[in-house]
Amino acid sequence: MTHPSLTPCHIGVALRAVLFTSTIAGVAAGFESAGPQDWIQHFSLLSVGMLPATLAWLIAACGVEKYLQNRSPRLRWLSGLSLGAAAGLYGCAMLALVNLLTSPPWLASMAAGLLLSAVLLSWLFWRAKARMPAATTARLSELQSCIRPHFLFNTLNTAIALVSEQPLKAEAVLEDLSELFRSALANPAESDTLAQEVALARRYLAIEEIRFGARLRVTWQIDPRADQARVPPLLLQPLVENAIRHGVEPSADGAELKITSLRRGSVVLIKVSNTMPAGSGERGNGLALANLRERLALLHDVQAHFQSVYRDGIFQVCLEIPA
Repeated sequence: MTHPSLTPCHIGVALRAVLFTSTIAGVAAGFESAGPQDWIQHFSLLSVGMLPATLAWLIAACGVEKYLQNRSPRLRWLSGLSLGAAAGLYGCAMLALVNLLTSPPWLASMAAGLLLSAVLLSWLFWRAKARMPAATTARLSELQSCIRPHFLFNTLNTAIALVSEQPLKAEAVLEDLSELFRSALANPAESDTLAQEVALARRYLAIEEIRFGARLRVTWQIDPRADQARVPPLLLQPLVENAIRHGVEPSADGAELKITSLRRGSVVLIKVSNTMPAGSGERGNGLALANLRERLALLHDVQAHFQSVYRDGIFQVCLEIPA
Protein backbone atom coordinates (compact mmCIF):
# COMPACT_ATOMS: atom_id res chain seq x y z
CA MET A 1 0.00 0.00 0.00
CA THR A 2 1.32 3.44 -0.95
CA HIS A 3 1.02 6.18 1.66
CA PRO A 4 1.03 9.93 0.99
CA SER A 5 4.42 11.62 1.00
CA LEU A 6 4.93 14.06 3.88
CA THR A 7 7.51 16.07 1.86
CA PRO A 8 9.49 17.49 4.82
CA CYS A 9 12.33 18.18 2.35
CA HIS A 10 10.43 20.93 0.51
CA ILE A 11 11.71 24.44 1.11
CA GLY A 12 8.12 25.64 1.58
CA VAL A 13 7.59 23.12 4.38
CA ALA A 14 10.86 24.17 6.05
CA LEU A 15 9.95 27.87 5.86
CA ARG A 16 6.52 27.26 7.38
CA ALA A 17 8.00 25.08 10.14
CA VAL A 18 10.58 27.74 11.03
CA LEU A 19 7.87 30.43 11.02
CA PHE A 20 5.67 28.28 13.28
CA THR A 21 8.54 27.64 15.71
CA SER A 22 9.47 31.33 15.76
CA THR A 23 5.85 32.21 16.53
CA ILE A 24 5.78 29.74 19.42
CA ALA A 25 9.06 31.19 20.71
CA GLY A 26 7.65 34.72 20.47
CA VAL A 27 4.45 33.82 22.33
CA ALA A 28 6.35 31.90 25.01
CA ALA A 29 8.73 34.84 25.48
CA GLY A 30 5.75 37.13 26.02
CA PHE A 31 4.64 35.21 29.11
CA GLU A 32 7.99 35.79 30.82
CA SER A 33 8.64 39.39 29.75
CA ALA A 34 7.97 42.62 31.59
CA GLY A 35 8.55 44.85 28.57
CA PRO A 36 9.71 44.98 24.95
CA GLN A 37 13.42 44.82 25.79
CA ASP A 38 12.85 41.90 28.13
CA TRP A 39 10.77 40.18 25.41
CA ILE A 40 13.60 40.55 22.88
CA GLN A 41 16.05 38.95 25.31
CA HIS A 42 13.74 36.02 26.08
CA PHE A 43 12.85 35.56 22.39
CA SER A 44 16.52 35.54 21.40
CA LEU A 45 17.30 33.00 24.11
CA LEU A 46 14.50 30.67 23.00
CA SER A 47 15.38 31.10 19.32
CA VAL A 48 18.99 30.03 19.91
CA GLY A 49 17.69 26.65 21.04
CA MET A 50 14.47 26.21 19.07
CA LEU A 51 15.53 27.19 15.55
CA PRO A 52 18.59 24.89 15.33
CA ALA A 53 16.48 22.12 16.86
CA THR A 54 13.74 22.68 14.26
CA LEU A 55 16.22 22.62 11.39
CA ALA A 56 17.85 19.48 12.80
CA TRP A 57 14.42 17.81 13.01
CA LEU A 58 13.58 18.78 9.42
CA ILE A 59 16.89 17.46 8.08
CA ALA A 60 16.56 14.19 10.00
CA ALA A 61 12.89 13.78 9.05
CA CYS A 62 13.78 14.39 5.41
CA GLY A 63 16.37 11.63 5.49
CA VAL A 64 14.13 9.18 7.36
CA GLU A 65 11.05 9.85 5.20
CA LYS A 66 12.82 8.55 2.09
CA TYR A 67 13.04 5.13 3.74
CA LEU A 68 9.69 5.14 5.57
CA GLN A 69 7.43 6.65 2.89
CA ASN A 70 5.65 3.36 2.16
CA ARG A 71 5.66 2.12 5.76
CA SER A 72 2.73 2.31 8.16
CA PRO A 73 1.67 5.72 9.52
CA ARG A 74 2.28 4.42 13.05
CA LEU A 75 5.96 3.80 12.31
CA ARG A 76 6.29 7.20 10.67
CA TRP A 77 4.67 8.87 13.68
CA LEU A 78 6.97 7.00 16.05
CA SER A 79 10.09 7.99 14.13
CA GLY A 80 8.95 11.62 13.85
CA LEU A 81 8.19 11.91 17.56
CA SER A 82 11.49 10.25 18.48
CA LEU A 83 13.33 12.73 16.29
CA GLY A 84 11.33 15.53 17.94
CA ALA A 85 12.42 14.43 21.40
CA ALA A 86 16.02 14.21 20.23
CA ALA A 87 15.75 17.66 18.61
CA GLY A 88 14.43 19.10 21.88
CA LEU A 89 17.42 17.69 23.75
CA TYR A 90 19.69 19.06 21.02
CA GLY A 91 18.23 22.55 21.42
CA CYS A 92 18.71 22.41 25.18
CA ALA A 93 22.28 21.23 24.68
CA MET A 94 22.93 24.19 22.36
CA LEU A 95 21.83 26.61 25.09
CA ALA A 96 23.88 24.80 27.72
CA LEU A 97 26.92 24.75 25.45
CA VAL A 98 27.02 28.55 25.18
CA ASN A 99 26.37 28.91 28.93
CA LEU A 100 22.92 30.45 28.51
CA LEU A 101 21.40 27.92 30.91
CA THR A 102 22.82 27.24 34.33
CA SER A 103 20.48 24.32 34.98
CA PRO A 104 19.39 22.82 31.64
CA PRO A 105 15.74 21.59 31.70
CA TRP A 106 16.40 18.35 29.83
CA LEU A 107 13.04 16.72 30.53
CA ALA A 108 11.03 19.85 29.69
CA SER A 109 13.03 20.32 26.48
CA MET A 110 12.37 16.72 25.44
CA ALA A 111 8.65 17.17 26.15
CA ALA A 112 8.60 20.42 24.16
CA GLY A 113 10.32 18.67 21.27
CA LEU A 114 7.72 15.89 21.38
CA LEU A 115 4.84 18.38 21.44
CA LEU A 116 6.15 20.57 18.61
CA SER A 117 7.03 17.57 16.45
CA ALA A 118 3.52 16.18 17.06
CA VAL A 119 2.02 19.45 15.82
CA LEU A 120 4.30 19.53 12.77
CA LEU A 121 3.61 15.87 11.97
CA SER A 122 -0.14 16.43 12.27
CA TRP A 123 0.11 19.32 9.83
CA LEU A 124 2.28 17.29 7.41
CA PHE A 125 -0.13 14.34 7.46
CA TRP A 126 -3.10 16.67 6.98
CA ARG A 127 -1.29 18.45 4.13
CA ALA A 128 -0.40 15.14 2.45
CA LYS A 129 -4.00 13.91 2.64
CA ALA A 130 -5.31 17.25 1.37
CA ARG A 131 -2.93 17.06 -1.59
CA MET A 132 -4.23 13.65 -2.69
CA PRO A 133 -7.72 14.75 -3.85
CA ALA A 134 -6.21 17.95 -5.24
CA ALA A 135 -3.71 15.91 -7.21
CA THR A 136 -6.49 13.63 -8.44
CA THR A 137 -8.57 16.60 -9.57
CA ALA A 138 -5.59 18.15 -11.33
CA ARG A 139 -4.84 14.79 -12.96
CA LEU A 140 -8.41 14.50 -14.29
CA SER A 141 -8.25 18.05 -15.61
CA GLU A 142 -4.94 17.25 -17.23
CA LEU A 143 -6.33 14.15 -18.94
CA GLN A 144 -9.40 16.04 -20.14
CA SER A 145 -7.34 18.84 -21.65
CA CYS A 146 -4.21 17.03 -22.86
CA ILE A 147 -5.69 15.39 -25.96
CA ARG A 148 -8.60 17.09 -27.68
CA PRO A 149 -11.02 14.80 -29.53
CA HIS A 150 -10.58 16.58 -32.84
CA PHE A 151 -6.81 16.10 -32.57
CA LEU A 152 -7.45 12.35 -32.40
CA PHE A 153 -9.79 12.46 -35.41
CA ASN A 154 -7.38 14.60 -37.42
CA THR A 155 -4.49 12.28 -36.62
CA LEU A 156 -6.44 9.19 -37.63
CA ASN A 157 -7.53 10.88 -40.85
CA THR A 158 -3.91 11.81 -41.55
CA ALA A 159 -2.82 8.21 -41.00
CA ILE A 160 -5.60 6.91 -43.26
CA ALA A 161 -4.55 9.31 -46.02
CA LEU A 162 -0.94 8.14 -45.74
CA VAL A 163 -1.61 4.40 -45.66
CA SER A 164 -1.75 3.85 -49.41
CA GLU A 165 1.02 6.25 -50.48
CA GLN A 166 3.38 6.37 -47.48
CA PRO A 167 2.69 3.36 -45.24
CA LEU A 168 5.86 3.79 -43.19
CA LYS A 169 4.96 7.37 -42.35
CA ALA A 170 1.42 6.28 -41.47
CA GLU A 171 2.87 3.65 -39.15
CA ALA A 172 5.09 6.28 -37.50
CA VAL A 173 2.08 8.55 -36.96
CA LEU A 174 0.12 5.76 -35.28
CA GLU A 175 3.11 4.80 -33.13
CA ASP A 176 3.47 8.40 -31.96
CA LEU A 177 -0.26 8.58 -31.23
CA SER A 178 -0.13 5.30 -29.31
CA GLU A 179 2.77 6.54 -27.19
CA LEU A 180 0.95 9.78 -26.49
CA PHE A 181 -2.14 7.94 -25.26
CA ARG A 182 -0.08 5.49 -23.25
CA SER A 183 1.61 8.33 -21.39
CA ALA A 184 -1.65 10.21 -20.86
CA LEU A 185 -3.76 7.30 -19.63
CA ALA A 186 -1.30 4.89 -18.03
CA ASN A 187 1.13 7.10 -16.14
CA PRO A 188 0.43 6.89 -12.40
CA ALA A 189 3.67 8.59 -11.38
CA GLU A 190 3.71 11.85 -9.44
CA SER A 191 6.45 13.16 -11.71
CA ASP A 192 8.49 12.47 -14.85
CA THR A 193 11.92 13.62 -15.92
CA LEU A 194 12.15 16.58 -18.26
CA ALA A 195 13.84 14.28 -20.80
CA GLN A 196 10.72 12.07 -20.87
CA GLU A 197 8.50 15.10 -21.35
CA VAL A 198 10.67 16.40 -24.19
CA ALA A 199 10.52 13.01 -25.93
CA LEU A 200 6.72 12.96 -25.63
CA ALA A 201 6.38 16.53 -26.93
CA ARG A 202 8.58 15.62 -29.90
CA ARG A 203 6.21 12.76 -30.75
CA TYR A 204 3.22 15.08 -30.52
CA LEU A 205 4.86 17.68 -32.75
CA ALA A 206 5.94 15.01 -35.24
CA ILE A 207 2.24 14.24 -35.75
CA GLU A 208 1.31 17.90 -36.09
CA GLU A 209 4.16 18.61 -38.49
CA ILE A 210 2.67 16.09 -40.91
CA ARG A 211 -0.68 17.87 -40.67
CA PHE A 212 0.54 21.45 -40.94
CA GLY A 213 3.72 21.02 -42.98
CA ALA A 214 5.63 24.29 -43.44
CA ARG A 215 3.04 26.21 -41.40
CA LEU A 216 4.52 24.71 -38.22
CA ARG A 217 8.12 25.78 -37.65
CA VAL A 218 9.65 24.27 -34.51
CA THR A 219 12.95 25.14 -32.84
CA TRP A 220 14.39 23.07 -29.98
CA GLN A 221 17.13 24.33 -27.64
CA ILE A 222 17.46 21.62 -24.99
CA ASP A 223 20.15 21.65 -22.31
CA PRO A 224 21.09 18.00 -21.54
CA ARG A 225 22.10 19.07 -18.01
CA ALA A 226 18.40 19.74 -17.30
CA ASP A 227 17.18 16.32 -18.43
CA GLN A 228 16.77 14.83 -14.94
CA ALA A 229 14.69 17.65 -13.47
CA ARG A 230 11.38 16.37 -12.06
CA VAL A 231 8.22 17.77 -13.65
CA PRO A 232 4.51 16.86 -13.54
CA PRO A 233 3.50 14.27 -16.16
CA LEU A 234 2.37 15.82 -19.45
CA LEU A 235 3.95 19.18 -18.74
CA LEU A 236 5.11 20.15 -22.23
CA GLN A 237 2.48 18.49 -24.41
CA PRO A 238 -0.42 20.75 -23.32
CA LEU A 239 1.81 23.80 -23.80
CA VAL A 240 2.81 22.91 -27.35
CA GLU A 241 -0.79 21.91 -28.13
CA ASN A 242 -1.91 25.31 -26.87
CA ALA A 243 0.68 26.96 -29.10
CA ILE A 244 -0.61 25.07 -32.14
CA ARG A 245 -4.25 25.70 -31.31
CA HIS A 246 -3.85 29.46 -30.86
CA GLY A 247 -0.80 30.14 -33.00
CA VAL A 248 -0.75 27.77 -35.98
CA GLU A 249 -4.38 26.83 -36.63
CA PRO A 250 -5.81 30.39 -36.91
CA SER A 251 -2.98 31.65 -39.14
CA ALA A 252 -2.66 31.01 -42.87
CA ASP A 253 1.09 31.55 -42.53
CA GLY A 254 1.37 29.29 -39.50
CA ALA A 255 3.57 30.08 -36.52
CA GLU A 256 7.01 29.64 -35.06
CA LEU A 257 7.22 27.48 -31.94
CA LYS A 258 10.30 27.48 -29.72
CA ILE A 259 10.99 25.15 -26.79
CA THR A 260 14.06 25.75 -24.64
CA SER A 261 15.47 24.34 -21.42
CA LEU A 262 18.46 25.59 -19.48
CA ARG A 263 20.05 24.49 -16.24
CA ARG A 264 21.38 27.40 -14.19
CA GLY A 265 22.95 26.15 -10.97
CA SER A 266 20.28 24.39 -8.93
CA VAL A 267 17.45 25.73 -11.10
CA VAL A 268 16.05 24.60 -14.46
CA LEU A 269 14.39 27.15 -16.74
CA ILE A 270 11.85 25.97 -19.32
CA LYS A 271 10.39 28.29 -21.95
CA VAL A 272 7.73 27.60 -24.57
CA SER A 273 6.97 30.48 -26.94
CA ASN A 274 4.98 30.87 -30.13
CA THR A 275 4.06 33.64 -32.51
CA MET A 276 0.39 34.66 -32.59
CA PRO A 277 -1.79 35.91 -35.46
CA ALA A 278 -2.33 39.66 -35.51
CA GLY A 279 -5.18 40.74 -33.26
CA SER A 280 -5.53 37.38 -31.50
CA GLY A 281 -4.18 38.54 -28.14
CA GLU A 282 -3.88 36.06 -25.29
CA ARG A 283 -7.26 34.39 -25.60
CA GLY A 284 -7.85 30.74 -24.87
CA ASN A 285 -4.81 30.00 -22.72
CA GLY A 286 -6.31 30.35 -19.23
CA LEU A 287 -7.57 26.84 -18.40
CA ALA A 288 -4.50 24.91 -19.55
CA LEU A 289 -2.14 27.33 -17.82
CA ALA A 290 -4.13 27.34 -14.57
CA ASN A 291 -4.05 23.53 -14.55
CA LEU A 292 -0.30 23.54 -15.15
CA ARG A 293 0.28 26.10 -12.40
CA GLU A 294 -1.68 23.93 -9.94
CA ARG A 295 0.23 20.76 -10.82
CA LEU A 296 3.59 22.52 -10.46
CA ALA A 297 2.57 23.79 -7.02
CA LEU A 298 1.53 20.28 -5.97
CA LEU A 299 4.90 18.87 -7.00
CA HIS A 300 7.37 21.63 -6.06
CA ASP A 301 5.41 23.99 -3.75
CA VAL A 302 7.15 27.39 -3.47
CA GLN A 303 10.24 26.13 -5.32
CA ALA A 304 8.40 26.33 -8.66
CA HIS A 305 7.78 29.63 -10.44
CA PHE A 306 5.38 30.13 -13.33
CA GLN A 307 4.91 33.10 -15.63
CA SER A 308 3.08 33.68 -18.90
CA VAL A 309 3.38 36.84 -20.96
CA TYR A 310 2.10 38.13 -24.32
CA ARG A 311 4.24 40.80 -25.93
CA ASP A 312 4.82 42.00 -29.50
CA GLY A 313 2.90 39.14 -31.09
CA ILE A 314 4.67 36.40 -29.09
CA PHE A 315 3.10 34.36 -26.31
CA GLN A 316 5.60 32.83 -23.89
CA VAL A 317 5.34 30.55 -20.85
CA CYS A 318 8.33 30.50 -18.48
CA LEU A 319 8.77 27.81 -15.83
CA GLU A 320 11.41 27.64 -13.12
CA ILE A 321 11.83 24.38 -11.19
CA PRO A 322 14.48 22.71 -8.99
CA ALA A 323 17.17 20.86 -10.94
